[in-house]
Amino acid sequence: MGQNILNVAAKRNWVPGYREDPYLAYHFIVEIDGLSVAGFSEVSGLSVETQVERKTFGGENHKEFVFLSQTKYSDLTLKNGMTNDDYLWNWYQNVINGVVRRRSGSICLLDHSGSPKLWWNFIDACPIKWEGPAFSASSSAVAVQSLVLTHNGLYRYR
Repeated sequence: MGQNILNVAAKRNWVPGYREDPYLAYHFIVEIDGLSVAGFSEVSGLSVETQVERKTFGGENHKEFVFLSQTKYSDLTLKNGMTNDDYLWNWYQNVINGVVRRRSGSICLLDHSGSPKLWWNFIDACPIKWEGPAFSASSSAVAVQSLVLTHNGLYRYR
């Protein structure tokens, strides 16, 4: 029983000298509607911000009052190497043609052994921008496309 308490305490950083190493940013997977649709090289836009209103009132000249307002979610940008798989392209082409199908998905951060540790689930996402690769005859870089998704919420789980 004493060992279990020590393990729980260690996981919550209650034990002096215990340190939990951070996860590495390159080890992640992206799923859309439960499917791993591409091997992504980069994900950005995991951001949530609550707007504030600042007000001063007469007779209270020594302080400012801050009121919380709307919370906004940033658009997600997914980047991956070009292949013959056209799942993402077709999804956006459908939006262009007026067939909007919102999809939910997950971005999962993995630990060093490949085990899932943290998830950010986005809901009701829809592509709003596609950008193709930049080509250069003097480069041997991978041809990368990017897809920007707008969504209706971001939730973190572990």
